[in-house]
Amino acid sequence: MNEIPVLPSLALSETNAPGESHVVRLTVGAAFVTAAMWAAGLIHTADLWTAADTLWRPVLAILSIMLSTAAAQRMGILDVLAARLAPRGGQSPAHVFRSVFILGALTAAILNNDAAILLLTPLIVGLIARCYPRRPDLIVPFAFAVFAAAGVAPLSTSNPMNLIMAEHTGIGFNEYAMRMGPIALAGWFVAYGVMRFLFRHQLMDADVRVDSVAAQAPSLAPYARSFLVVMVLSLACYPAISYFGGPVWVVAAGVAALGTVLCRNHGVATPGELRAMVSWPIMAFLYCIFAIVLGLLNAGVVDRLAGLYALAGDGDARLLLIASVSAVGSALMNNHPIAVMNALVLGDMGDGTHLPVVAALIGGDLGPRLLPMGSLAGLLWFDWLRRLGVRVPVRQFVLVGAAVTVPSLIVSLGVLLLARG
Repeated sequence: MNEIPVLPSLALSETNAPGESHVVRLTVGAAFVTAAMWAAGLIHTADLWTAADTLWRPVLAILSIMLSTAAAQRMGILDVLAARLAPRGGQSPAHVFRSVFILGALTAAILNNDAAILLLTPLIVGLIARCYPRRPDLIVPFAFAVFAAAGVAPLSTSNPMNLIMAEHTGIGFNEYAMRMGPIALAGWFVAYGVMRFLFRHQLMDADVRVDSVAAQAPSLAPYARSFLVVMVLSLACYPAISYFGGPVWVVAAGVAALGTVLCRNHGVATPGELRAMVSWPIMAFLYCIFAIVLGLLNAGVVDRLAGLYALAGDGDARLLLIASVSAVGSALMNNHPIAVMNALVLGDMGDGTHLPVVAALIGGDLGPRLLPMGSLAGLLWFDWLRRLGVRVPVRQFVLVGAAVTVPSLIVSLGVLLLARG
């Protein structure tokens, strides 16, 4: 765990994309299952068209966010933000831990959870290794801070599957933000508090040797600062365009187009280089998963899930059941198929308040923190740490994940139930 390289500009590199092998394997497996189900007659040709018609809008938004993320990374925006987290004299590791958690939460909210993992994991690991050269024990706590900060997505654009589910069930950007914003905030406080307690011994001491690191913090070029402002302002455009019934992907596509033009005009990256930084297999994976779940719908599996939810009636017990099944199912099966099945079930069983959908989203966002295979973000996180020479045993991941997830889930559902009343 001591052999951490000096922080390079690694994130999303075209030739060394972390986690790409995981994504490709998952995509190939999903494509094989899709083909087998089509050959067996469980997936019909009409289902393939239905999947494409349902997904093109959220997928376009996801692609646009990925391009914007790539542009921001090539402009050095994330490098600057991470470098400015370097502790100054007298600041303890606990102070930096809080700052890293906040940066992780904001990055996941503004971009998305996968982008936050891809960008911040190498940046923060390298930063901590350089700032605390005699404290390799701090690397794992800070890595967990990056991973756990994503939590419940406060915006529909903060998580690819949440965006797909919101689109399918008819939840607009503004309604989603009003429902999930307070829930996400409560979950952040709980997750931070639990991790601060779990790693309290590592974060107690101050071994700050960062003068040279702080002096090396880069500055943003004017065009990069302009793009950062545009990215922040786009968050204000999302609710405005949603209020007037416009599609969210238009704003995301506009920001991506601006980032592409700025990178090209200033010699930062060509459009082709930015496209190469987008994980295209993820798009194919999302499509195959949706098609597979349509096949499961044809086979009656989705109906069984609907029957399970119906057993709890229409009260608070139903919301708790939906959230619990979504959390456990996401941890065991990955959150993508569970989210799609929930979208199909709850789209037909909705009670007009969208609260069942919100409960499913809460469980689907928090459940994957229980097991590494629960989400693509978890796989990306593990792969980055492996590349950086950091070892996190699965047992430690499960213990920390359970300690953070269970109280976060309870508090998040408590906020949801209060909102119901």
